[in-house]
Amino acid sequence: MTHSSLAPDPAAGSPVRLQAVAAAGQPEVTPELQELYRGFERELLVPLWTEIGDLMPAHPRSRAVPHVWRWQTLRALADRAGHLVPVGRGGERRAIALANPALGGRPFAAPTLWAAIQYLMPGEDAPEHRHTQHAFRFVVEGSGVWTVVGGDPVPMNRGDFLPQAGWNWHAHHNATSAPMAWIDGLDIPFQYLTEAQFFEFGRDEISAEERTTPVRSRAERLWGHPGLRPLSAAPATPGSPLLSYKWEHTNAALADQLLLEREGHGGTVEPGHAAVRYTNPHDGSDVLPTLRAEFHRVVRGAETAPVRETGSSVYQVFDGSGVVTVGGTSWTVGRGDLFVVPSWQPFSARSEAGATDSDEGALDLFRFSDAPVLEALRLDRNHKDA
Repeated sequence: MTHSSLAPDPAAGSPVRLQAVAAAGQPEVTPELQELYRGFERELLVPLWTEIGDLMPAHPRSRAVPHVWRWQTLRALADRAGHLVPVGRGGERRAIALANPALGGRPFAAPTLWAAIQYLMPGEDAPEHRHTQHAFRFVVEGSGVWTVVGGDPVPMNRGDFLPQAGWNWHAHHNATSAPMAWIDGLDIPFQYLTEAQFFEFGRDEISAEERTTPVRSRAERLWGHPGLRPLSAAPATPGSPLLSYKWEHTNAALADQLLLEREGHGGTVEPGHAAVRYTNPHDGSDVLPTLRAEFHRVVRGAETAPVRETGSSVYQVFDGSGVVTVGGTSWTVGRGDLFVVPSWQPFSARSEAGATDSDEGALDLFRFSDAPVLEALRLDRNHKDA
């Protein structure tokens, strides 16, 4: 139980409010104790014995709650925004963030994670800028937009994962006659919390060369060959030098894991559950310093064991259908739906995918999390529930 408050009260002159309560482990409520607490308030002091249950709980108690956002609703609202809200200096991006219902209206899916649907109309450009926040794009449907990172045009197609480390110039352009939507993931809340963020405007327009539409980016041609590292590679910089992880490679890796399992050779993380992590080809680390990205495939009829992990995750259903359970809440989900798993909430998924809603007969889930931050700080823990 918390017995103090840090809500500002200008009339009273101090934002600290302490209340003496008669409770186990608390001092006896006396006039002397009340006077002591008033002294603490005047000097902006908060004693640990009134806060320990909140500051040092027995296990993580996330401020976020499990929640699901439906893709069809998100896309319809993004399309309306596409006809009403221009893309240009000021707003910079037509990106609509997921706001966890327990985080006070902040545009944060979880305390450390930002997730948004971004929408670009036919022929539109999103102007160039850069920021310290690490980011990625994941495409659940459509094609026709190129993101231009450091002058390198990178195509975006269904199933592609496109990481982009912080402080790299980037812009987008839609080269087709149809709008396109995708999801953005960033560590905005984490950098906001640490007060470490920077942002800078770039050019208003990209060059004609950058507006070309190559099938493969220069980064893919150099780095996109499995198991092969170019000897010409410059020293490693934060984040992956590979700017696009193609769906065909992700799909093949998952299919091979399940085939090996059927042949009796293992290869999956649990029966019917194949999974891969996107890694930096330079050294095998996570693709971004603060964000981990994975792809999971659960075959029809299989169910994953409930797992608790420190840190937060956001999932998007790439294909198929099923039932996901986060904490005590379960939802039936389908293509494009997004949901958040707060820290230490048990998560499991049951696949109900079939021929009518899945290309591969499985529930396919894209996931990103703040795991690299927790691992770097030695705060990572996980537990598989019985």
